[in-house]
Amino acid sequence: MITVDHLTKSYRGVTAVDDVSFAARPGRVTGFLGPNGAGKSTTMRIMVGLSPATSGRVEVLGGLYADLPNPGLEIGVLLDASAQHAGRTGREVLTIAARTMGLPTSRVPAMLHRVSLTEKEGDVRIRNYSLGMRQRLGIATALLGDPAVLVLDEPANGLDPAGIRWMRDLLREFADQGGTVLLSSHLLHEIEVLADDLVVIGNGRIVAAGTKQELLSSAGTVVSSADNGRLAGALADAGFDASSSGGGALHTLADADHVGRIALAAGIALTELRSADSAGLEEIFLELTAESQRESTVPEGGAAA
Repeated sequence: MITVDHLTKSYRGVTAVDDVSFAARPGRVTGFLGPNGAGKSTTMRIMVGLSPATSGRVEVLGGLYADLPNPGLEIGVLLDASAQHAGRTGREVLTIAARTMGLPTSRVPAMLHRVSLTEKEGDVRIRNYSLGMRQRLGIATALLGDPAVLVLDEPANGLDPAGIRWMRDLLREFADQGGTVLLSSHLLHEIEVLADDLVVIGNGRIVAAGTKQELLSSAGTVVSSADNGRLAGALADAGFDASSSGGGALHTLADADHVGRIALAAGIALTELRSADSAGLEEIFLELTAESQRESTVPEGGAAA
C-alpha cells in the first residue's frame, strides 16, 4: 500500500508537486500518468526517500520509507535504468544488491532467469547492455528482495514488443499475488492494458483519479451525421457542448443514449454513435492534460517530470 497525502514540493519558487493525494492499493496496478514536467518523477523520488517533501507525507506499507530497516525487502524501486555502474556486470550488480540486503547470493542466477537475462548476458559489462537489457536488470534488482511494493518509472523504455509483453505479464502476476504496483509510463496503450487504477497529474496537480473503467466511462460520446452543424446545434440547445473529434465526427460529454434521443427529437439521422471510451486512454489523457502539455522547466535533481 502506498498513500500520498497532501504532498507538495517546491524548487526555487517553482512548485513541482502541488498538494497531491492518492493511493496505490495491494493487488492492483496503479498507472501514474502525466506529460513531461507534470510531477511524476518528483513524486516517486520523494516516495522512496531520494528527495525531501516541502510539505505533506508519503507512507509505504504504513510508514515512511526512511524508517524501513531494510527497504529493499519491502519496496522494489526502478527510477532510472541508466543509473547503473557501467563497468560492472549484471551479475555483479545483483550480487552487490543481495549482499546489501543481507540476502544469499544464490538468488542471483534465479533472478537473472526471471527477467530473461541469460547466464552469458549476466557476465557482460553494463556498458555493453542495450537499454532494454538495463531495464530487465533494473527490474531484477527491484524484485530481488521479494518486496510487497514496486515503484517503477518508465520501466518499458527500450523494451521491444516481446519485452513489453513480458513485463506486462510479470507485473500482472505480481499484483495478482497481492503486491502493490505503481507504474509510470508514456506508453498509454500499455497502461490501458495493464492498469487497474489510474492517477493523472498535470502541472503538479492531480487532474483525475479512479479505476480505469471509471475514467474511460466518463469520456462521453462520439457522434456524426450528414449535417454535423445542425447536430451540434441540437446538442447545444439541450445544454451539451460538442467539438470536432476528427474523422468528421463530434465529441460531447453527454452519454450515447441521451445523444440518440436528442438526435431523434430533432429529426437528425445519425451515421455514427458510440461511447468515446472506445477511443482509448490516449484521447482522455490528452483532454485531461491539455493545459499542461509542456517540457520540464525544472532541472533534474529538482526534476518535475
